[in-house]
Amino acid sequence: MKTTLILVGKTNGKLYNAAIDDYEQRISHYMPFSIKVLPELRSTKSLTEEQQKSKEGEMILKNISPSDTVVLLDEHGSEYRSIEYARWLEKKRNGGRNLTFVIGGPYGFSDAVYGRANEKISLSKMTFSHQMVRLIFVEQLYRACTIIKGEPYHHE
Repeated sequence: MKTTLILVGKTNGKLYNAAIDDYEQRISHYMPFSIKVLPELRSTKSLTEEQQKSKEGEMILKNISPSDTVVLLDEHGSEYRSIEYARWLEKKRNGGRNLTFVIGGPYGFSDAVYGRANEKISLSKMTFSHQMVRLIFVEQLYRACTIIKGEPYHHE
């Protein structure tokens, strides 16, 4: 099973990029993992929020295979404690299908992307910048990998 994180737009800031790259390498020791960055839309001032979500949605859907399990990072998704998330991830990995996580653009996801999604996960009830969400997500994915392997990174 391959795990992919799809992002809309580049991550800004050297510190974020360095930390995300570090976790991407760490995760790759546990499972096949990649981050796919989709280009930010240009000239969005002339687009409504719905038009922007629709165009981003088209890009997202072009990068998802029909057989993928698609999980959106969404404020209305299920919330897990780290150990619960690790159990959830282990079940998904054992299911044999590729797992694709998606972090959308500033206005969220189009109806078409919501319609394609298999699940939604929320990292917190709090609001984070898109840059922070990316970093928090890859850290939690790494943490889940270490929990599954019984390694000491996570403490009760």
